Amino acid sequence: MNEIALIFGAVFGLLSVIFGAFGAHLLKKKLTTEQLQSFETGVKYQMYHAIVLLVLGFQLNNESANNYIINAFIIGIILFSFSIYGLVISSANNKKIKILGPITPLGGLFLIIGWVLLIYKFIN
Repeated sequence: MNEIALIFGAVFGLLSVIFGAFGAHLLKKKLTTEQLQSFETGVKYQMYHAIVLLVLGFQLNNESANNYIINAFIIGIILFSFSIYGLVISSANNKKIKILGPITPLGGLFLIIGWVLLIYKFIN
C-alpha cells in the first residue's frame, strides 16, 4: 500500500500543477471569478493531500489500518477535487453536470475520514 500512496501522491501532485496552470492560463478568460476560485480550491486540496500521501507512503507500514487512511485520502481527492473541476468546466460551457454537485461533499467527507483515522492512529 505504501507504493500506492507514493504513486497516487506523485500523480496527484503532478496533476495539481498541470490543472493549476490550466486554470490560471487557459480557463482564466473563460471562468468567472467565483468559478476560478472554486477551481483553485480543487487544485489546492489536491496538492495538499498529494503531499500527505507522499509523507504517508514514506512513513507508514503496510498495516490494514494504514491502508484505510491512504484509501480515504485517495478516494477523497478523486471525489472532491475532480468533481469540482467537472462542475466548474461544465458550468463554464453552460452544460453543468448537476450529478457532480453531491459528489463534492462526499469527497470532502472522505478527506475528513482520512484525517480522523490518522489522528486515531496517532493517539493509539
